[in-house]
Amino acid sequence: MPPVARLADITGLDVDAIVNAANEGLLAGGGVCGAIHRAAGPELEAACRQVAPCPTGEARITPGFRLPARWVIHAVGPVWRGGHAGEPALLASAYRSALALAARQRLRSVAFPAISTGIFGYPLQPAIRVAVETVREYLVGETSVNEVVFACFSPEVLAAYREAGVEE
Repeated sequence: MPPVARLADITGLDVDAIVNAANEGLLAGGGVCGAIHRAAGPELEAACRQVAPCPTGEARITPGFRLPARWVIHAVGPVWRGGHAGEPALLASAYRSALALAARQRLRSVAFPAISTGIFGYPLQPAIRVAVETVREYLVGETSVNEVVFACFSPEVLAAYREAGVEE
């Protein structure tokens, strides 16, 4: 099944796992990361301390606690430094690492935010292209994951996924 994009609050999605656009310390931050931590409850922060740190381009998994999703996969994308510091490869690696963790847990459905496009400053259009290409390539292989949702927090983000050829 190809990935889909939806205007949605990722914290309310009933999927096996949601992906947190995390920082290397897996600390509660702003944006989607802060929203996920608030919705999951204080247990998430304690669980994150057990699996931190997480280098850029990698991912860690914790229970979802109070979220509808059973799991949270914390993927660390790169901070944008102009595009000449390996950002596309690191961003693709964050998506692949998250999907690989989901597959190891035999999860079937995963929802992603637009990793690195918030306070990490990655420009929206290039980040979406990397996300879509990486997820599509991954889903061609042998994996338990058969449903990927790109959860869009604004119409602008949803439009960027549409431009990248992702259906609703």
